[in-house]
Amino acid sequence: MNTEENAVTYDELLEEQVEPIELEIVYRDEHLIAINKPAGMLVHRSWLDKHETVFAMQTLRDQIGQHVFPLHRLDRPTSGILFFALSSEIAAQVSPLFASREIKKTYHAIVRGWIEEADTLDYPLKKELDKIADKKASKEVEAKEAITEYKPLAKVELPYSTGKFPTSRYCLMELKPHTGRKHQLRRHMAHLRHPIVGDTSHGDGKHNRLFKENLDSHRLLLHASELSFTHPITDENIVIKANVDETWQRLMTEFAWDIEL
Repeated sequence: MNTEENAVTYDELLEEQVEPIELEIVYRDEHLIAINKPAGMLVHRSWLDKHETVFAMQTLRDQIGQHVFPLHRLDRPTSGILFFALSSEIAAQVSPLFASREIKKTYHAIVRGWIEEADTLDYPLKKELDKIADKKASKEVEAKEAITEYKPLAKVELPYSTGKFPTSRYCLMELKPHTGRKHQLRRHMAHLRHPIVGDTSHGDGKHNRLFKENLDSHRLLLHASELSFTHPITDENIVIKANVDETWQRLMTEFAWDIEL
């Protein structure tokens, strides 16, 4: 497994922050740039989170001294690859690649229970409406296509109980979304009854608490590990990878999962 001594969560960065946060840049050329976003960091300013003062987009802009243009979403609690264009013209060329599924994304997650076989889930999802931002939106929304390819990589049984059994089982998953619905991976894993650990919206509170109280894990265990695409300018095949943070590294070691993410 790849490790980074400096890989910490966003909350840890804030606690220790004495100077501006420096984001880890995992790819850069004259047109595009990608960072390894810490868990807990918002991509950009939002009126729904008025109290926040640090954002990936503005932090990266200040760090490299030029404007950046986000090309896709990454949920606040999710860590990993966040991709930007370095001009509005390049953004206009690259953004459609996400919509047309020409950019392939790979995530890793730790989920409740054991999944024994790889499969593909084709389960349409309705748009998740925000209580404030979408309060006037129609609730009668049709579900849209949502497809996730998933594969179990490792499993562990922990000596902690969350109910009638004396132990609890968990699985390391590789997830490849073929579509980009909001919270798709979190909702799909919950639909399979294998919610992602640390998911406070779609997960299981008993298992979230187990990881907090016994394993000192206070984050959503979902990481955007890899992104691959054909460069729209150079026509090169590009593969970008982002290492997992200290929480992930510690859990992987404790569970004896000798796997390179």
